Amino acid sequence: MKRVQGFTLLEVLVALAIFALVAASVLSATARSLQTASRLEEKTLAMWIADNRLTELQLSQSPVADGREQGEVEFAGRRWQWQSEVQGTSEPDMRRVTLWVAPMPAQRAASEVRERAVVSLNGFLGVMQ
Repeated sequence: MKRVQGFTLLEVLVALAIFALVAASVLSATARSLQTASRLEEKTLAMWIADNRLTELQLSQSPVADGREQGEVEFAGRRWQWQSEVQGTSEPDMRRVTLWVAPMPAQRAASEVRERAVVSLNGFLGVMQ
């Protein structure tokens, strides 16, 4: 009598269980990687917005007044909010600017831009004489 060689049901089940564990860990790592990439994209876009706003202030023909200002901008197909705060420094001809940028919330009654900001940028403005 010839004996047929092959896998037993138990061996097949063990192999499937190992494959399922490996597949689950690969999917989990892929999901984390996509989340990280998404956060990095959001931070990069927000930093570009902050940098653009700081450049606009630096190139402004009229002197920038101390205080807070905020606005909205569409960038890369998304809506963003920014807030800036201009303060005097110990040097009379210099102003310190802090900018915060956050994605536009789904509801308008959301918290302040500073609290939701994904980036903040500090820079300085020289006062033209």
